[in-house]
Amino acid sequence: MAKDIDNPCVSLCQLNSELCVSCGRSRDEIRKWRAMKRPEKMATVQRAAVRLKAIVKKNAKRQPSE
Repeated sequence: MAKDIDNPCVSLCQLNSELCVSCGRSRDEIRKWRAMKRPEKMATVQRAAVRLKAIVKKNAKRQPSE
């Protein structure tokens, strides 16, 4: 049997509206994680990674360079 997908949670939950800015998952994805099948988890992890990149990029634009 294939290895299960690791939970992307980093135990620094910081929900900003419907999105955790620490792991990139939506509130709904966090709630449903344990019941998700492997393909759903893989897709969730991929979406979360894209969201995190966007968050980092957005925050980098906000911070003045030193």
